[in-house]
Amino acid sequence: MNSIPRPEHPNPQWERTNWVNLNGTWEFDFDFGRTARDRKLYASEEKLSKEILVPFCPESKLSGIGYTDFINSVCYRRKFDIAEADLNGKIFLHFGAVDYKSYIYVNGTLAGTHIGGYTSFTLDITNLVKTGENVLFISADDDCRDGAQPSGKQSKLYYSHDCDYTRTTGIWQTVWLEKTPNAYIKSAKYYPDIENNTLTILGETVGCGTLSIKSSFEGKPTGDCTLKVSGGTFTAQIVLTEAHLWDLGCGNLYDLELTFGEDTVKSYFGLRSVRMDGYKFLLNNRCVFQRTVLDQGFYPDGIYTASSEEALKNDIIISMGLGFNGARLHEKVFEARFLYHCDKMGYMVWGEYPNWGFDHHSPLATERYLREWSEAIARDFNHPAIIGWCPFNETWGYLEQDSCNTLLSSIYYYTKTVDTTRPVIDTSGNFHAVTDIYDVHDYEQRVDIFKGNYDRLITEDYLYDQVNNQPINRSHENQTYTGGPVFMSEYGGIRWNPNDTAGWGYGQAPTTEEEFLARYKGLTDALLDNPKMMGLCYTQLYDVEQEVNGLYTYERKPKFDPEIIKAINSRKAAIED
Repeated sequence: MNSIPRPEHPNPQWERTNWVNLNGTWEFDFDFGRTARDRKLYASEEKLSKEILVPFCPESKLSGIGYTDFINSVCYRRKFDIAEADLNGKIFLHFGAVDYKSYIYVNGTLAGTHIGGYTSFTLDITNLVKTGENVLFISADDDCRDGAQPSGKQSKLYYSHDCDYTRTTGIWQTVWLEKTPNAYIKSAKYYPDIENNTLTILGETVGCGTLSIKSSFEGKPTGDCTLKVSGGTFTAQIVLTEAHLWDLGCGNLYDLELTFGEDTVKSYFGLRSVRMDGYKFLLNNRCVFQRTVLDQGFYPDGIYTASSEEALKNDIIISMGLGFNGARLHEKVFEARFLYHCDKMGYMVWGEYPNWGFDHHSPLATERYLREWSEAIARDFNHPAIIGWCPFNETWGYLEQDSCNTLLSSIYYYTKTVDTTRPVIDTSGNFHAVTDIYDVHDYEQRVDIFKGNYDRLITEDYLYDQVNNQPINRSHENQTYTGGPVFMSEYGGIRWNPNDTAGWGYGQAPTTEEEFLARYKGLTDALLDNPKMMGLCYTQLYDVEQEVNGLYTYERKPKFDPEIIKAINSRKAAIED
């Protein structure tokens, strides 16, 4: 058995062979006074008082700590070796994610800082390392209650409650070293074109030389190109000799090899298109009804971090086994390795951001939001499984007003500028300012009322939106539906705990399994049968702690026969061709 937890490469879309996984046992300590940097622990040889298993957060069982009270600062230390030959090129230190503000020291010198608990970041530590033993020290501050820190579904109270759960502090994704030549490929964005069977690549290199890009499908060459690059940006295009479309349940991924001098990067892409047409969502020019499910990305033993790659893959497998063709990756930026498996399995997902816990009125809002959201898009742009972006979810209490704050529309327009290929929902559920898809949330449990409300979209072209029924919102000009695609992006949430009556969920719980299944079918049928509804998202795939409205338990055990749910979900929708 491999002694390193999560030993796989954390980002298969950008993989070099010369890398070192730094997961494993690290020195660790709490820093409740936030004095570690003042005390210059980064320069001390004194061992920290505890040990932790990275990449698991200290709140989790897998970390070996399991401390679940509020933690406002932590520190880590470990040693790593560098060979003399490695000093001939560049050495980069990568972090999958560290929550929230991190300070990174190498051999007692500050290598860099990062603000944001959900996105990956990289530091060039070439000038800080030496041959032989080196020391890495990390200090991370975290305060999910201060209003200036997006924290998603992390509880702001001592206990988990309702739909807020155990917190995550510090390192919660893989840490690794990567070694490159002095001249290397810095980045690349992929633009597949299914109409002309081409892949256009916009990228950046450091240094001058010849760039070679080769594509293949299942080992067979499918096109290549070579060009001179003098540092900075480049544009390349491959005319594909074979067309294999990325599709639902069928990833059909092409392999890519990018070579620049002595630097080689392994990557991949999917040939597919997404666009809106009237009320319809089109995948590869075919109308597809989005049968999605809410996935919170929580695990009983690792909190934010899956114990293994198999645990990551399993959530996709069980979802597809229930007849879902995708998910809203809810209030969290999921790790790149999860998205890789979505890509491989042909599983559509919405890229989202953990905006809860954040004061959207704050003067820091646009600054902090834009910084981390831009990092999320940059990292995940090339994943074919991501078919849309949704930077906000249920911004309760925030109504955009031109006179004082335009956060939602500003982030929407930014997203559309950096990604012209995907639809964008400004905020899921409420309150829309400008959006490509008008989505609504509705946890009405009475099937007849739920169906009657949304049948009005068919008979009157009127979209019922429950937030409009609140007096404060009736006159809000940006909240009115004026036509176009409609997405029921949260519904159901039926509370069902087969072993107990306890647990949180939406509305009155059914009393029998038969009643649950009848309600589930009735609510879902109302959406499938509506010819102006482009998709649904059921809340949720699995229970999370006290929230018991999952179709699976928190331990990923089915509550119902999956084939019954699959039969309800899988039948043809009225809007589909």
